[in-house]
Amino acid sequence: MVGADQAGQLPPDFAGLPIPATDEPKRYVADVTRASGSSFFLPMMLLPRPRREAMLALYAFCRETDDVADEIEDSVLSSALIKAWAEEIEALFAGHPKHPVSHALVTPIERYGLPKSLFLDILEGFEMDRSGAMLRPTLAELERYCYCVACCVGLLSVEIFGYRSPKIPDFALHLGHAFQLTNILRDVAEDAERGRIYLPAELLAKHGLENVTPEEIIHAPGVEEVCAEVGAMARRRFAEAARMMPSSERRRMRPALLMRGVYKPYLDRIEAGGFRVDGPRIKFGKMQKMSMVFSALLRTL
Repeated sequence: MVGADQAGQLPPDFAGLPIPATDEPKRYVADVTRASGSSFFLPMMLLPRPRREAMLALYAFCRETDDVADEIEDSVLSSALIKAWAEEIEALFAGHPKHPVSHALVTPIERYGLPKSLFLDILEGFEMDRSGAMLRPTLAELERYCYCVACCVGLLSVEIFGYRSPKIPDFALHLGHAFQLTNILRDVAEDAERGRIYLPAELLAKHGLENVTPEEIIHAPGVEEVCAEVGAMARRRFAEAARMMPSSERRRMRPALLMRGVYKPYLDRIEAGGFRVDGPRIKFGKMQKMSMVFSALLRTL
């Protein structure tokens, strides 16, 4: 459960979850999403307004809570804030939201039947980030982490998109794993600077790196082979997601397919570079992303 293992006492000046002053929750979540520069923004703009507003609120929740885990160096404070977000989710579902993101989520939760458990699972994933659990996780721990931070977002998203086929939740699960494994491969160096190694312990041990430290991982002999195996895991997840996608659902799942149209090229580029982790983080420019989204859009028509 989020916040169960608190790292020491709360800071003496901790006053709970900071509540931004705004009376326009919809504008607030749109601004958070736009400011992130995420590939997520453009595909969401193609949705009808109620679904678009719901997705912007969901993304803003993920952005703000992820920042607690990644941007706040004080472990005690970040732990307290994640716990405060869990309490805010409880308050939201009890009908007493305070944060503008929570206010923006009220209508989507009611309209699309979004379950509280998935929001709490997302927070569990960010607690795994914050707590140091993601330092050479086991394969089982990595799968749980991917489920929390990516698959749960996908499961909430497909409820917002709307679907009829019972295969769609499995589509969301596989695609979420594929996206997060790709992110892990993109961010090995950046994560190492934060003291994290998301590459699984079993694969590290297989290549003689069972005790590798974040300071050593970038130049460790064999790390490319470990990344290649993680890349193969991501490929299998992309393939399973494609297998679970009925043609009758392609239009409704268009935003997810457009995101896939960006993420698969990331994996292609990483693979083409030999899974090296000691170079600059792979990025696509704005026009490249727009071109990839447009190409993916054509395939959904």
